[in-house]
Amino acid sequence: MTKKKGPKIDLKNIKMKTPMKWPKKPNNKFSPFFVLFWVAILLAAMLPYIQTGVQVENTDVALSQLQENYLEWEYSEILINGNKAIATLSGSQVDENGITKQQTQTAILPDRDSLSDLWLKAEWISTTVEVKDLTSERFWQNMIPTILLVVLFLIIGMFLISRMWGMANNAMTFGKSRAKLFDQSKDKILFKDVAGAEEEKEELQETVDFLKNPKKYRDLGAKIPRGTLLVGPPGTGKTMLARAVAGESNVPFLSISGSEFVEMFVWVGASRVRDLFTNAKKIAPAIIFIDEIDAIGKKRGPGTGGWHDEREQTLNQILTEMDGFDNDTNVIVIGATNRSDVLDKALLRPGRFDRKITVNLPNQSDREKILEVHAKNKKVEKDIDFKALASSTVWFSGADLGNVLNEAAIITARYSEKAISKMRLQQAFERIVMGLSKKSLVMNDQERKITSYHEVGHALLGKLCLHSDPVHKISITPRGGALWVTWFMPERDAVLTSKAKFLDELCVLYGGRASEEIFFGADMITTGASNDIERATKIARNMVMRYGMYEDIWRENFAGERWMWNYTGVEWDMPVVSQETQKAIDLKVQQILKEQYDRAIKLIKENKDLHIKISEDLLEKEEIDREEFDAYFA
Repeated sequence: MTKKKGPKIDLKNIKMKTPMKWPKKPNNKFSPFFVLFWVAILLAAMLPYIQTGVQVENTDVALSQLQENYLEWEYSEILINGNKAIATLSGSQVDENGITKQQTQTAILPDRDSLSDLWLKAEWISTTVEVKDLTSERFWQNMIPTILLVVLFLIIGMFLISRMWGMANNAMTFGKSRAKLFDQSKDKILFKDVAGAEEEKEELQETVDFLKNPKKYRDLGAKIPRGTLLVGPPGTGKTMLARAVAGESNVPFLSISGSEFVEMFVWVGASRVRDLFTNAKKIAPAIIFIDEIDAIGKKRGPGTGGWHDEREQTLNQILTEMDGFDNDTNVIVIGATNRSDVLDKALLRPGRFDRKITVNLPNQSDREKILEVHAKNKKVEKDIDFKALASSTVWFSGADLGNVLNEAAIITARYSEKAISKMRLQQAFERIVMGLSKKSLVMNDQERKITSYHEVGHALLGKLCLHSDPVHKISITPRGGALWVTWFMPERDAVLTSKAKFLDELCVLYGGRASEEIFFGADMITTGASNDIERATKIARNMVMRYGMYEDIWRENFAGERWMWNYTGVEWDMPVVSQETQKAIDLKVQQILKEQYDRAIKLIKENKDLHIKISEDLLEKEEIDREEFDAYFA
């Protein structure tokens, strides 16, 4: 019996009824510049018809008075309009508000044959006498500004209507999915392209096999795995793993962030979820990848947003869509989050996200492979030891390792070098971990000397304590947020921490303060040990209250925190500790810290000469690396 292969998917010919693209902006010819242009034109046309601060005062007089004033040259002009003579008095006055006042006199004219009958046309009079029909002139003078204003409001109104129409068109697209569809013919990623994460790949292999051969599982009565949840710190490659599943299965990959479901409109999120799942079913088998799913999948409960806010409606729609899958629906939902503890239980129950895969930070072997992958597209010198760099980058994620090589390439380009060298890689590593060196911050000679002895105190005790991590570098050059630093670098990934290591760490932390007291006196101790004391206190309290490492306090957790929901939000409920127990805890913490401080004093005094030699060399060099430091003990 031959095995029937699934249909081959041609992504280039996939057609969706609802294309997954951003909505185009409306082609709006009434742009702001268009409206401003016509507003300026109309205002310029209205200027001749706008009265510019002139106030006219009119007085009715007898015709004889008007004739007498005319002959005495008191008028600048006379306008004859029908049976009225309107005379403007010469001169004008400007009041304190800047308004020009003009006075006119109006007289009623009798029937006449000509102006000479009224004695208003004497050639030796300079007054202008003119016959005009002011009725029609004033009509248009009043109407033109009104007409222009109407046209102006029509243009602005058409602009606003067109904008509202464009917003309405955009609103119709708010409910459409914004998922990005990756074309596997161009953007294909396989498991071999993802360095490390071998256990995670093995768990995801079943999902790949199901998408390739679903009939094999259905014949056995196995239900389709609806969803897979990838949980892990940022930068561990959760998105790359999801894309690799799609690449290995050769199925379409639809990617969207959880934050893109939620908008200010209450119906948008649920509508986008429906559209996303509808499109995925049309091109099934397919994978839906929801990054940062905690943006919409947080635990539901009473709070300021109530029970029916937009996020809850979106979550409810996702749950409904995943419940709607049947055995013939070859759609897998892969979610990614950094915080699975905040997700709603309904989202994690069987039938929705059936699988939970933890993507941990890479171990040393995986870090070496990741560094080699990131170095493929960069010019790197052949003598670089990626294994040594991998051992130094404990707790680095894949994204952090990529950033180290990228920073090394930037530094190399700054100095116009042709390939990334070991020195540039080390500079990039230190820049990311410790920050840039601050050469502008200058200490005086006394401060530099105290700082040098302080840091060598940490380093010397780190070398003498058997359970301490090796010293990577000592520096009295200010870097980033630290004024100076003694950098300890673990040689391997540690899973558990012993009581002996904690005690050695306390001794090393007190090495700086102990050195100041021994070499400069108790009156010259500085504030440089403030962070050391804070960290030491926290470690000692955790040993007593959290880890149960001392029998006289008994093995009970006194530092645990419990949280619960209430109607005003989340409240932290600290466990109740009696006064007697709290006093015993405080005394035990003080005893531990005093013992390790006395131990630091004793070890430094026993190696006083070596301490002075290293400190003086550090004053001269400002930085001592691991090889130089180990040479003092050879």
